Amino acid sequence: MAVKIKLKRLGKIRAPHYRIIVADSRTRRDGRAIEEIGLYHPVQNPSRIEVDSERVQYWLGVGAQPTEPVMAILKVTGDWQKFKGLPAPAPMKVAEPKADKSALFEALAKDAGDEPKGEAITPKAKKADKKADEAEAESTSESTES
Repeated sequence: MAVKIKLKRLGKIRAPHYRIIVADSRTRRDGRAIEEIGLYHPVQNPSRIEVDSERVQYWLGVGAQPTEPVMAILKVTGDWQKFKGLPAPAPMKVAEPKADKSALFEALAKDAGDEPKGEAITPKAKKADKKADEAEAESTSESTES
């Protein structure tokens, strides 16, 4: 039985993400897997790649053959070079950790504490006020004409 390390596609139509699996070469792409050994999310920037290096080394050691896309991922993570005894590649790009929202809110609240407490917008004119303004405008125009 030939064993392959391949990608199992998940996700929506234009938002794919993959699991790196070990499966029999005769199974279909999204079929039954022997073991899941990693994740690959190509849509994120930078791409999210998580691989269980220990399990990858085991499966490569017992003869599992990676497909071309998986081999490219393993070269990026350095697992293929470790298996072949080659020098390690440059480290992968990692997404910056997201800022804590509560800490960000506290910082903005402190900055806003020094600002004036006045209204941010002008109040809307009411219909009654508009009619009164129009009546005043007419009376002033009549008085200037006389």
